[in-house]
Amino acid sequence: MEQTLSAISQWAIPFLFFLFLAVGWVRKVPVYEAFIQGASEGFQIAVRIIPYMVAMFVAIKVFRVSGAMDILAWICSPVLNLIGAPPEVLPLAVMRPLSGSSALGLASELIHTYGPDSFIGRLASVMQGTTDT
Repeated sequence: MEQTLSAISQWAIPFLFFLFLAVGWVRKVPVYEAFIQGASEGFQIAVRIIPYMVAMFVAIKVFRVSGAMDILAWICSPVLNLIGAPPEVLPLAVMRPLSGSSALGLASELIHTYGPDSFIGRLASVMQGTTDT
């Protein structure tokens, strides 16, 4: 059973790649040209959203450096203590929906500071690994 699943896993992506090519060929779609057109559109979208991403990263950094994040953690700490969550993970909980890369940086800081086997480190790992932006 394990060998069968391993073989399926190993061949799934190449199979899908050739399946897409075959379906495109049968439907007489210029696959390469369609791919290039889609990649070009994707690149244009990426270039258009760069200013918004930069603004969001700057706002997040200002929020953290100004001490506003610490004040928010202090205000919310009684509620967090009631549910058994340490206040140190609040910045990660706030940043995770806004920016995956900022949340990754926060999770890395928590793991570096408290250790990967601490409750805070494990909670940060779970929060980082089970959410998506």
